[in-house]
Amino acid sequence: MDAFYASAEQAAKPSLRGKPVVVGGLGPRGVVATASYEARRFGVHSAMPMAQARRLAPNAAYLVPRFTLYRTVSEQVMELLRRLSPLVEPLSLDEAFVDLEAGGTADDTPSALEIGRQLREAIEAVTGLSGSVGLAGSKMLAKIASEEAKPDGIHLIAPGTERTHLAPMPVRTLPGVGPATADHLRRAGMTTVDDLAEAGEAELIRLLGKAHGASLHRMALGFDDRPVVAERDAKSVSVEDTFDMDLHDRVRVRTEVERLAGRCVQRLRAAGRSGRTVVLKVRRYDFSTLTRSETLRGPTDDPAVVRESAARLLESVDTTGGVRLLGVGVTGLADFTQEDLFAQAAGERAAEPDDTGTPEETGGGEREEGEPEPEDAEQLAARRWPAGHDVRHETYGHGWVQGSGVGRVTVRFEEPWSAPGRVRTFRVDDPELRAADPLPLVRDAPDYSSWPASRPKSRSGGGAAGAASRP
Repeated sequence: MDAFYASAEQAAKPSLRGKPVVVGGLGPRGVVATASYEARRFGVHSAMPMAQARRLAPNAAYLVPRFTLYRTVSEQVMELLRRLSPLVEPLSLDEAFVDLEAGGTADDTPSALEIGRQLREAIEAVTGLSGSVGLAGSKMLAKIASEEAKPDGIHLIAPGTERTHLAPMPVRTLPGVGPATADHLRRAGMTTVDDLAEAGEAELIRLLGKAHGASLHRMALGFDDRPVVAERDAKSVSVEDTFDMDLHDRVRVRTEVERLAGRCVQRLRAAGRSGRTVVLKVRRYDFSTLTRSETLRGPTDDPAVVRESAARLLESVDTTGGVRLLGVGVTGLADFTQEDLFAQAAGERAAEPDDTGTPEETGGGEREEGEPEPEDAEQLAARRWPAGHDVRHETYGHGWVQGSGVGRVTVRFEEPWSAPGRVRTFRVDDPELRAADPLPLVRDAPDYSSWPASRPKSRSGGGAAGAASRP
């Protein structure tokens, strides 16, 4: 999908179409999740500190992510992909590989291009958003082709042209080549994929080791035999928050852990799952990260059990100096619950520390007495009315939060299918204003339940054709 989060926000908010939009954490430590193509012209990109993005594009719209909307749209896209093949491998909410040969939907270049064209049309009709499709004989090349197709395009790397196509590309184009490996190769005089192919397998093994060197040489020649693996069950469910200011008060830290545990269980129940192991993540003021885990006697989705377990784990973590980030997760997922786990609140446990901090940071800290650090009015308003999130007013209908501050919240009232709407300001405690669920991006989406209309029988051989898209 093209600039997925930002494009979804533009589709939902008519007043932002064609304008720079940046989605991410808006606090002092926030980072950019996605920037619209209009914002990218100013140099804004994903993973950039939000403060830097604001300096580059001060007039852009800065919004807090709405994952409920993004997951809904993602599932619509994945359902279209599953109609093409039983082998769909999601990489994220907005990117997936599809084996078209396994689905019998394409067996030559013309049919692959046609199904790619139909897929793009279907995605836009159902979601209102654009996606880019890459087609090739392997996962690696399909992903590269999708990058070349962006934005809103389709690109095919024809069989037999793989090595020629890859030759001039930088080494970091290949999977598994990060900054450190690229620098190591550069010092050896290799900066392009063709340099890797010409160096030979033995030289790459000498530089990078047997497994990595051999794999990289094969990919430099255009070979990638990794299969498309159908969607697997999630192995864990977790939530985490990074705080604008370090938390120092021990009671406030515990309150946040219990709040995160409740959110984690909500997500767990929404997926119809339970879990046996509770995991606590704590990132301290000095960026050292500690994790603690506790394995229960059986799987649960009871919020009280998860909260108590997370609170117990917190007791073994020294938070002196302050806490930047907290996270609570559940692993060991199952499709059932064991109802008699409440007794575990003070019972047996298997603690498994896994620290990336120093040994002295693994000791326990005493719980401090006192009240939690209070949030000021501005922090409370920002938490209650996040920028970009949906609201509904009894008089004015559906809208979204443009911003809040000084005891006021500013709302623009518009819907995905309306003209740009009017802006109104209310008190943050206005009784007629409430949070709302996102509206669908397309009001009357066409029915694609019988798409594609025909499935030409696949001929044997040739390898899987793939489609991939990413922001």
